[in-house]
Amino acid sequence: MSVIGILGAGNVARALAPALSAAGHDVVVGTRDRLAATAESAEIAVNALPGAVSVEVLGRLRPMLDGKVLLDVANAVEQGPDGFASRLLYRNLAQELQRTLPGSRVVKALNTVGPAPLMAAPGGLAVPPSTFLCGDDPGARRTVAGLLADLGWPSRSVVDLGGVANAWWPESFVLMIRPLVAALGPVPFALTIAR
Repeated sequence: MSVIGILGAGNVARALAPALSAAGHDVVVGTRDRLAATAESAEIAVNALPGAVSVEVLGRLRPMLDGKVLLDVANAVEQGPDGFASRLLYRNLAQELQRTLPGSRVVKALNTVGPAPLMAAPGGLAVPPSTFLCGDDPGARRTVAGLLADLGWPSRSVVDLGGVANAWWPESFVLMIRPLVAALGPVPFALTIAR
């Protein structure tokens, strides 16, 4: 099992930390004043920071994240007055993180699932959700696929989209949340691929 450093201590960290720990991983959660130490100790890091600050904050942790897999679950958006995403702050956040952290192996996943507890409980919906892997390093994508399996994601529900340049597709899903909530109400939901 691995030492997993979750960078951020919000809803995503509260969902993933207990589930990864229960799967046998040594999990360290990095609060604002412990991000550097968490990144340093981790074998695998999880970007659970707000997407809007991810590039800036993780850029400062570049030496500590060098050589490590970075699972990016964030969405970087500008929020409208209603609190929903009105536009993406980056055309591709995961790709921007890869540029900022060239020594890390960035993999995008889980950003199309909400609320955060569903990330660690994919069986919680009536229809199994899908998640998407995007990253330039095939070994890093396999590592993240293993973590997803530990969280209960069946391999059939994990769709490998290839390189990090493709992460803009799943990142764009966040722009659909406003009309989906308007149509469905504030219920848990996720993107799924029926096949």
